[in-house]
This record gives sequence, C-alpha cells and structure tokens, in this order.
Amino acid sequence: MVKEIEKAGITVVQMCNLIPVAVTVGANRIVPTISIPYPLGDPTTSMEEQWKLRYHRVGVALDALTQDIDEQTVFKVKI
Repeated sequence: MVKEIEKAGITVVQMCNLIPVAVTVGANRIVPTISIPYPLGDPTTSMEEQWKLRYHRVGVALDALTQDIDEQTVFKVKI
C-alpha cells in the first residue's frame, strides 16, 4: 500500500516493528515502533513514559516526511 500511495505523489512514512518486512515490501521511509500489539506505547510503563514514547516516534515520523531520500531509509529512534 505504501508504494502505491507514493506512486500517486504522496510522501509516506511506514511505522512498524518488523523492519525487515517493511524493507522487503519496499517502504522508503521506515520508523521503528515498539511491539506488534502496542506499536506506539508500552503498557508496562507509566502514562507519562508512554506519552514520551509516542511523542518521540511521531516526531521522528514527521521529520522523516520532510527529508529527501535516495534509497530506503530506516530512521533512528531513541530507545
């Protein structure tokens, strides 16, 4: 789906935790997430920590939208 949206001229960032799969299907901008059931959170942490995790990863994704790239790129997130 990501490739088809980009063919239409819309820049897309794929946020996922299975990076090898995203690379294999051809996503150009990839932002790692935390886990399959909780991609942008961790229910074992406090609400404040979850908010920080989400805020950071969404920020990385928004920054990825603004960057020109020539090849598939996995953007770094802090752990």
